[in-house]
Amino acid sequence: MDTVSQLTLAGQLRNLGVQPGGVLLVHTAYSKIKPVEDGPKGLIAALRKSVGPTGTLVMPSMSFDDEHPFDITATPCPEMGVVADMFWRQPGVLRSDSPHAFAAVGRHADVITADHPIDPPHGMNSPVGRAYERDAQVLLLGIDHTANTTIHLAEELAGVRYRRDQRITILRDGEPEIFEYREIDHCCENFAFVDRWLDERSLQRRGVVGHGEVRLVRSQDIVDVVTYHLRDNETTFLHPKGVCEECDDAWRSLSNDAPQ
Repeated sequence: MDTVSQLTLAGQLRNLGVQPGGVLLVHTAYSKIKPVEDGPKGLIAALRKSVGPTGTLVMPSMSFDDEHPFDITATPCPEMGVVADMFWRQPGVLRSDSPHAFAAVGRHADVITADHPIDPPHGMNSPVGRAYERDAQVLLLGIDHTANTTIHLAEELAGVRYRRDQRITILRDGEPEIFEYREIDHCCENFAFVDRWLDERSLQRRGVVGHGEVRLVRSQDIVDVVTYHLRDNETTFLHPKGVCEECDDAWRSLSNDAPQ
């Protein structure tokens, strides 16, 4: 398999429709894109080139470690992929100080990565919400909508009632402390429905970058389409009861909220 140059990658991204000067929120599976020139570092360079010097590049940088307090300078984010875990470590990249962190570089990086609450993790006052307010494009590199955090923003804005109990460790007055909260959460397998919803409305661009299939869509279009469906049926994304533990937890929360 031929190695794809950074110049070719940047051209593929621009041809797909990445807007120079815009905000680009990226989720990626490098294994589907490689081999590319300079590896993950080269892919990041191509992404930065595609948005240009006045654009803003954003990636998830969150930790799944609920036992140790999040350290903005040291906590890795391997679950987000090798590209995202390399991105936040690069010079000039800002990272938000939260277990639900995002990292960003460029014109709006300071606003997007400013302090945001743990609960709710993906509301309007969060990096995905701030990207949405700035008409961000969402780029899925080698992955599909099952890894698209902006859909969680849509769930929040649609007012879905399901929740799951979560706990993380935070620092309070310099000491570790367990923080418990209830998060909009479930198995995200049915986020795959969003592909069809967007395609039916011709709101999503598909193509190839490197060696992987990619999707590009406006954050605002994701939120508009998803909230439309969730307001019709708030349990659209939940599996039938008995299929998976995460969705069963979400169903139970709805039962607990029912009038007595």
